[in-house]
Amino acid sequence: MLTFTELSCPADGEGQPRSVDAQLWLACAGSMCTVPPVGAAVYYFPQGHAEQATAAVDLSAACVPALLPCRVSAVRFMADAHSDEVFAKIRLVPLRHGDPAVDVGDAAAQGRPQDDRPKPASFAKTLTQSDANNGGGFSVPRFCAETIFPALDYSSEPPVQSIVVRDVHGDEFKFRHIYRGTPRRHLLTTGWSNFVNQKKLLAGDSIVFLRSDGGEVHVGVRRAKRVFCDEGHSGWDHYRGLMRGGNAGSGDAAAKGKVPAEDVVAAARLAAAGQPFEVVYYPRASTPEFCVRAGAVRAAMQVQWRPGMRFKMAFETEDSSRISWFMGTVAGIHAADPSRWPQSPWRLLQVRTPPHGTLWRFSCLEPHGQELSNGTGPWRHWHHHLIH
Repeated sequence: MLTFTELSCPADGEGQPRSVDAQLWLACAGSMCTVPPVGAAVYYFPQGHAEQATAAVDLSAACVPALLPCRVSAVRFMADAHSDEVFAKIRLVPLRHGDPAVDVGDAAAQGRPQDDRPKPASFAKTLTQSDANNGGGFSVPRFCAETIFPALDYSSEPPVQSIVVRDVHGDEFKFRHIYRGTPRRHLLTTGWSNFVNQKKLLAGDSIVFLRSDGGEVHVGVRRAKRVFCDEGHSGWDHYRGLMRGGNAGSGDAAAKGKVPAEDVVAAARLAAAGQPFEVVYYPRASTPEFCVRAGAVRAAMQVQWRPGMRFKMAFETEDSSRISWFMGTVAGIHAADPSRWPQSPWRLLQVRTPPHGTLWRFSCLEPHGQELSNGTGPWRHWHHHLIH
């Protein structure tokens, strides 16, 4: 059986995932990403965990509930040594029957501890073809140049400086920052091509600059999101393919996961046995969070969801520059796996999206991720025993 120290993401070392400063990690993960802090009460959804797997996950041999109340005992922010992709390792302790699923410690004092600290200035830009051309330079938006980079001496002609930035691993890169052209604009020239080559950047990827409290400049990478399921199928089909070996989009979806299937099975078994376990969460994987704050789940499960209800859900633009709201209508209420988890809220809501809607691939959603636009009522009684 997999233990805490044997999971697939080993400790820091040559070629291994590295620990990352929490502020830089959050900037790279995107403004919509939330990671429950130590002490937080959460519900662990094995079905959601399975959606981040590299292959189909078979949980038929394990008696795993649809959701399990847990407490977060440790969080480690990390990044892949080769791709710079950020992920989190979250240590969870299942709550015993009768234990209240409430936050303790710092998590109880404030739901999101990072909100009380001034957030460092950060800026993300999606790379154009010109930016990603390894023989060219990087066009720096004015806001980034004036708020993130050290101040230029505009009395020089042309204004130019060398800046040193650190990536998520602490490695240094040196760029020449110049203000030139007609009209004038900020550019990174010398050193940029080396960075593009080393990070294997492509047009559509995003670059994230962050200025720390001490004035240091850091850089992170967000790889362009790839559609997690086949374009001809919805999130409902994707889920069926992952969990039950169906044909609907399962091959491509499974191949794009990040977590070994055996790690998901091992974590689910430990959770069901009431033993501490660890999960690896990739915030940019285009799948919903599967360790969800207990309060949010309880609130959503007090709503009597029914067809025709209007809801809205926040989403961020590809470069995370802003948050918008998606409006939708509940089309049906149907358990994603009625034979194994007939009362699971995971992807319970079948929703209608506008033609070519931004979130077409999430046509089956979780109640806890949505905000009602009309009346509420008590959740159906047959769901009550799932939470405490």
